[in-house]
Amino acid sequence: MSQDAITYDAARIEVLEGREAIRKRPGMYVGSTGERGLHQLVFEVADRAVNEVLAGRADSVDIALTSDGGVRVADDGPGIPVEAAEDTGGPGLEALLTRPHIGPKPGDRHSGVLSRIGAGPCVTNALSSHLTAEVRREGVRWVQEYACGVALAPPKAVGPATGSGTTITFRPDADIFGTAQCSFTVLTEHFRELAFLNRGLDISLTDERPAGGSRSARFRFPGGARDFVVFIEGPDAVPVHPHIVSFEQELPLTAGAVEVALRWSDSREEQVRSFANSRPTPEGGTHAEGFRDGLVAAVNASARQRGLLAKADPDLGADRIGEGLTAVVSVSLEHPEYGGATCGTLNNATARACVGRAVREHLGTWLEEQPEQATIVIGRILRGARH
Repeated sequence: MSQDAITYDAARIEVLEGREAIRKRPGMYVGSTGERGLHQLVFEVADRAVNEVLAGRADSVDIALTSDGGVRVADDGPGIPVEAAEDTGGPGLEALLTRPHIGPKPGDRHSGVLSRIGAGPCVTNALSSHLTAEVRREGVRWVQEYACGVALAPPKAVGPATGSGTTITFRPDADIFGTAQCSFTVLTEHFRELAFLNRGLDISLTDERPAGGSRSARFRFPGGARDFVVFIEGPDAVPVHPHIVSFEQELPLTAGAVEVALRWSDSREEQVRSFANSRPTPEGGTHAEGFRDGLVAAVNASARQRGLLAKADPDLGADRIGEGLTAVVSVSLEHPEYGGATCGTLNNATARACVGRAVREHLGTWLEEQPEQATIVIGRILRGARH
C-alpha cells in the first residue's frame, strides 16, 4: 500500500457546493455540454416563468434566441421579489439565481416540467458567461448582472417600470459549451408539448438568429389533451369516430388528477403518449398501465353487453384494442415517483388503480351513451382481431 493511501484523510476530500459544483461537473446538472445541455439551460429558466402562468400570476411567457447567441426569457407576472425574503434569508432575486431549490416546491402538481434535478435558474446562471436579470415590480425597474454565476453588484433600481414581470437574458459560457447552438426545432417541440398539457399556457418562441429575418411560433391550446390527440394523429388520419373521448378527474388517493383524451382511427398503429407533471414518460409506468387496464375493461364490457362478443369468446387484449388508437394520458401528482436513470417511468403504486378506474368509468359511459359509435369502434377492433 502506498504512503498516499495510508495518509488519506478528510483533508484530501474536495467539497464543492453551489456554483463551483455546477461548473465543475456541468453534465450532472444539464445532461451534457452540447446541444442537449444548452436546451436544459433554457428549460431551467423557462420553467420558472411557466409556473407563474400556471399559478395564475402571469398571462404569457416569451422566449427568444438572440442574434448574439444569447437567450431571453420574459414573463408578465408580478416580478421576482428583490427585497430580502424570510424563507431564504437573503435577497429573493439573488437567492433564486445562486441557490439550488429556490422557487416552487418540487413535486407541486400545478408546476410545469421540473428540471433534471430541480435546481432551477441557478444552474443556468452558473453555466453562463453573462446573465442579466430585469425585474419590473411595484412600479420600479430593477436590474442585476452576473458573470459565471457571480453577482457583479446588488440589484439596482434603475427607474420606473411599465407593467410588471421578469426578464432573464443569458449567454451560455463558450468555455463549457463550445460552439454548440440551441435548436429552434427542438425547443419548438418542447414548448408546443408543454402548451398542449397545460391549457392555460400561452407561450411564444422567437429565433432572431437567421440572417434573412427572425422566425417565431406561438403555442396556446384551449382544448388541451384533445388538441394534442389531433396533432399526434396528423392531417392524413381518418377517424373511426368523429368526436374525441376525453375527461379530467381528481384522484384523491394519489393526491393528484388525470386528464385523458383518445380516439381510434383507420390505422394499425398505436400512438399512446403518457406524462407525469408535464414530464414525458416514454417508458410508461403505473399511469400508463392503469390506462390500459381501464381501456381493456371498458371495451370488453361494452362488447359483451352488446352481444358483439359471445360468452365463449376470450376477452380482447390490449394490443388489439390499441390498434389505430391515439391517446394522451397525463397525470398531475403532488409527489411523483420516477424510476430509471432518465426518469422515464412513473412508479407511484396507487396511480395504476386510480387511473384504471377513471378510464373504465368515463370510457364505459361514452360507449353506453354513444351506441352507434360504440358499435363502430368495437366492430373495427373485432375485424382487426380476426385478421
